[in-house]
Amino acid sequence: QVQFVESGGGLVQPGGSLKLSCTASENIFSIYAMGWYRQSPGNQRKLIARITRYNSANYYDDSIKDRFTISRNHAENTVNLQMNNLKPEDTAVYYCNKDPVVNDIWGQGTQVTVSA
Repeated sequence: QVQFVESGGGLVQPGGSLKLSCTASENIFSIYAMGWYRQSPGNQRKLIARITRYNSANYYDDSIKDRFTISRNHAENTVNLQMNNLKPEDTAVYYCNKDPVVNDIWGQGTQVTVSA
């Protein structure tokens, strides 16, 4: 079963940028859609961005549209999330996984904290 390792989180001031990276243990080309999810305290984990194999049906949640960009690199088996103009409400643990998630394993995630 494929496993994912997220990295790139940290503490950033409002308006700043971060780039998250997700490395898969197997080739991701066979996975039709990959997603980035986030979970903030007291809330359920939620899909915020999705990228399909050929970028034909990508999705962004309204809360991040025009600020975040998802990309995938099949040669490196990575899925990245470029986050710009970060806001305090973006504070959360960020995870990557398939979309949809069906009996798939979650990684540990990477913490993003946006604070002055």
